[in-house]
Amino acid sequence: MKTEKRRLGDIGENVACTFLTKHGYEIMDRNYLRKWGELDVVAKKGSMIHFIEVKSVSDNLSTARPGYIRAEENMHPGKIKRLHRAIQTYLMEKHLDLDWQLDLVIVRINEQARTARAEILENII
Repeated sequence: MKTEKRRLGDIGENVACTFLTKHGYEIMDRNYLRKWGELDVVAKKGSMIHFIEVKSVSDNLSTARPGYIRAEENMHPGKIKRLHRAIQTYLMEKHLDLDWQLDLVIVRINEQARTARAEILENII
C-alpha cells in the first residue's frame, strides 16, 4: 500500500515526464536507485544529459501556513551530495562521457480540480 506522499510523488513524476517530453527531452531512465541516492528522471536534450529531481506539492496546501517550505528549498546540501554520488555512479555504469546538469522540476497538483502545473529550474548547482 502506497503512502499519500508516495502516491503524490508518482503522479508528479508522471506529470514531469510528460512536461519534459513536450519540451523536447528524451526520457532515458526513471527511478534509478542505489543505496546512496536516487535519480527521479534521467533525460537527454541535444548532447546534454539532465538529471532531474522532481518535487511534487499539493496546490491544496496553503503557502501561508506555519512551517511551509517551498519545494525548491528542500534541495539542501545533503540532498545535493547524495544526488551527485548517484549521478557519478550512473555515468560510470552507463559508460557516458557527456556534459550533464542537475535540474529541478516542481509539479503543483490540485487533486480537486484534477490539474497539475510543472515548471523547471535548470542547472541548480
